[in-house]
Amino acid sequence: MDDSDTVAIIAEDLESSDSSKVCFCFKVPQNKRSPPCSCPFSVTVEPVMFLSTFSIALQMPLYTQYLWDRISEDVGYNGTKGGGCNASTVQDPLQKEVETLTAHWSLYINLGGFVVGLIMVTLLGSWSDHAGRRLVLIIPSLGLAVQATVYLIVMYLKLPVFWFLIGRICSGLSGDFNAILAGCFAYVADTSARGSRTFRVAILEACLGLAGMFASIIGGQWRRAQGYINPFWLVLATNLATALYAYLFVPETVTPDPEAKLLSTRHHQAVYRLYASEAPQGRRTKLWLYTLCFFLVVSVHFGCSDLYVLYELSAPLCWGPELIGYGSAAKHLAYLTSLMGLRAMQCCLEDSWVALVGLTSNIVGLIVFSVANTTTLMFTGYGLCFLFMASTPVLRSKLSKLVDPSEQGALFASVACVEGLCSLVSNGVFNSLYPATLHFMKGFPFIFGAVILFIPAGIIGGLGCQEKKESRENREGSGIS
Repeated sequence: MDDSDTVAIIAEDLESSDSSKVCFCFKVPQNKRSPPCSCPFSVTVEPVMFLSTFSIALQMPLYTQYLWDRISEDVGYNGTKGGGCNASTVQDPLQKEVETLTAHWSLYINLGGFVVGLIMVTLLGSWSDHAGRRLVLIIPSLGLAVQATVYLIVMYLKLPVFWFLIGRICSGLSGDFNAILAGCFAYVADTSARGSRTFRVAILEACLGLAGMFASIIGGQWRRAQGYINPFWLVLATNLATALYAYLFVPETVTPDPEAKLLSTRHHQAVYRLYASEAPQGRRTKLWLYTLCFFLVVSVHFGCSDLYVLYELSAPLCWGPELIGYGSAAKHLAYLTSLMGLRAMQCCLEDSWVALVGLTSNIVGLIVFSVANTTTLMFTGYGLCFLFMASTPVLRSKLSKLVDPSEQGALFASVACVEGLCSLVSNGVFNSLYPATLHFMKGFPFIFGAVILFIPAGIIGGLGCQEKKESRENREGSGIS
């Protein structure tokens, strides 16, 4: 058997009673399309995740700051350009207007992209079961490159901020970043054992954090030195490099069907059957409950992340681009600390309890953010969130383990669809809640997010106890027989 035709997966089965390592080898069918080049390192989709996240994390804070500056210029507010923003307890009416308009425009632009992306990511994710995973990595990367091009044109020509919506819709038509997430996680499900899947998923999510950390540090310093345009040229180049890498180096794990059609109702039907079927007994209930938990957790993540920059730009913090970059880097560093914490906790805790520890870290951090009125307190909140990403890889892994290998594409298509819905809902709720509560408590949206997280914590804890009981009964039944 030729090395290029063999995929070896060596994983430690964390769920088995012994600690032996099992090697799974399978022969890749000859009719699978191999990439033109072979990667010299033992990586597959990790660079795709890293590069895509780098481009997103680089542009998002800069994009929000650009909206703030353009809107400030339009209304005649220069509080962040002159002697710094007014840190007094009296709210500047112009600053409040800028905050409100920036939050609303961010909502409108993101809504346009996410509504389109919500439809496309479901098609692309399920389509990858038949057409192959590589296409679902390449197409969204090219769409993100088109979005970056539109943003550059807006900045060069100083077009109205409405044109940002055109760029977001172009990205949404290609599946947006959520389609890349779906393709990468489905790829990992194709090539991982059940026992190692949680950690493999956590590695991918750590790539999210590592890329975000670098992008945040670079973005803040670069914007301060050269403005907005040059960083967005790097965003464009990074997205093109992602598509090129996926085409050249990522091996295919699915036998492509030349007759597979993208625009087909079969993709939506596959997702419907996944959540409608009760076989095996109890699967449907667990799928819905874990999906609800995932929706709530990710919605809080997305919603609060959108507000950090606005919260830090305005009084009383009045952060500049450099501090905003460091703050965003601290937030993304939690992806790495969550990975290390997850690996350590798996030695003595089941996955459900690992997720509960992660949710506790998130809740405590959000409470601190809600009352942060100094730089020290804000960074304390970031520090307390050091395990906040330990819950999402557990939820992805539990969902993946509930379905058959042949259903992984449909599952992660639905998960990607849920992530798109999370973005849609969180942008609508949190970006509307922030300006509406400025007059009585600026940090109220963070308190709201912390309260919401108690719901998935209760569900995960309940299902964890039920699964432990079922496992004990199965072992006792086997002993009796």
